[in-house]
Amino acid sequence: MLPKLPIGQQDFRGIREESALYVDKTEHIYRLVTGGKYFFLARPRRFGKSLTLSTINELFNGSRELFEGLWIDEHWDWSRTNPVVHIGFSRLGYQEIGLERAILRELDMQAERFGLELVGEGVSFRFQELLIKLNAKLGRVVVLIDEYDKPLIDYLSKEELPRAFEHQRLLKTFYSILKDNDAQLRFLLITGVSKFSKVGVFSDLNNLLDISLSATHATLVGITEQELEQHFGQAIDDREQQIGAQGLRDKIREWYNGYSFSDGTHKVYNPFSLLGYFSSWFFRNFWFTTGTPTFLVDLTRERYYFQFEQQEVSPSAFESYQLDRLETTPLLFQTGYLTIKAYDPEFNLYTLDYPNREVKDSMLQYLIAAFSHSSPDQTTPAVVRLTKAFRRGDLDDVRDLINSLFQTIPHQLFVAAKENLYHALIHLLFTYLGQYITSEVSVLRGRVDAVVQTATHVYILEFKLDGSAEEALAQIKERDYATAYRATGKEVVAVGVNFSSVEKRVVGWVVE
Repeated sequence: MLPKLPIGQQDFRGIREESALYVDKTEHIYRLVTGGKYFFLARPRRFGKSLTLSTINELFNGSRELFEGLWIDEHWDWSRTNPVVHIGFSRLGYQEIGLERAILRELDMQAERFGLELVGEGVSFRFQELLIKLNAKLGRVVVLIDEYDKPLIDYLSKEELPRAFEHQRLLKTFYSILKDNDAQLRFLLITGVSKFSKVGVFSDLNNLLDISLSATHATLVGITEQELEQHFGQAIDDREQQIGAQGLRDKIREWYNGYSFSDGTHKVYNPFSLLGYFSSWFFRNFWFTTGTPTFLVDLTRERYYFQFEQQEVSPSAFESYQLDRLETTPLLFQTGYLTIKAYDPEFNLYTLDYPNREVKDSMLQYLIAAFSHSSPDQTTPAVVRLTKAFRRGDLDDVRDLINSLFQTIPHQLFVAAKENLYHALIHLLFTYLGQYITSEVSVLRGRVDAVVQTATHVYILEFKLDGSAEEALAQIKERDYATAYRATGKEVVAVGVNFSSVEKRVVGWVVE
């Protein structure tokens, strides 16, 4: 039987007092807080950052009763405590009263908790005054900052970018006093989703150690395979026996595992999605639906960026970015839509890809909708119909379904960017098809455009834009694309397709 699942809960005290499930990360936390002083950690949303800060808060407060039975209970000096300033930017209310007023109000509230009164003017002087007075009264201060980048990422649209720059300047002033007040501090941890604003915000705090890609701290948040087995192994066994089927672990791994924040070897499950699954025993896109990446989808469409798979980047791609010059691939990594799959130490290159089925399925759904100017809720049913058409060998229906995808695009938009839109949609459509049926797409010259395999057939498709279906079919035959699939024992079918940019539909369709 599963314990109470703390879905959406970020308060360590609440979780422990309610006897809800807590995956013990205290050994990782001990290694962090005893291994240095100033740290920065970037992780996707809903990945456990806030719970980690809440746990550290209670640790330095000396709340030993909450840690009973956890690793750190017998390894921490509970006789020493430190005052903790814990600020979460998501709860400041800066949208209503402005960022400066919100920070000043928060600092006053923090001071009031400790029986202090602040009189300094401006966020930096008020913050410094709080640290000095707290240190004098209770000892060195622990500072925990959650979602430092929230006041920036909320204003990344072109229209609101001036507000983002205004917030960046204010936050730089706010954080600037930390380095000069080293004597007042015991420990500092700042977390956020992205590092795109790191230089602009923390330029004066250059002693901040970024552990976002550290192998040592790669599993600080998220759930490892070992932790999954420890807390959910028996429940998985019981579920398999109940439904009379095996392989449930593999399916859970396919849907929710796969995140790596170091070199592709230290993999973790998305904790929010994992808890969502065990609360319902249904495979759903739990994490993705908590925050549809509208801004990112719009950015990819604007730049005709559609091939997310197997992206190779250098370490510099993970460094900070300018607010008005966002790089798509690193931003997708920081926000959790891409993850590290491999690292090549010889060439110092990282390979990025979708982390798991949940993210790939959802992202393809939204990307197809964005490029075709349709609704995301129409994407999956259309691809399922396409899957069924291939399975029953109804190629006429396949052609009609491909046509229907392009019909939703406003004519003037398609004419203006026909090459980009056409290739984007073909790539995305057959990549998404691969979620339901074996489907491969290629963007390399000299290789077949798409291959779809069913239980009985292999369909090799070559597409031409404003050419001829016969030309496409001839290319399949001349380059002998079928050779690699004859050994399958399935019937191999070649399909030459010609698409008209004027009529915005398939006008040539030859099958052999």
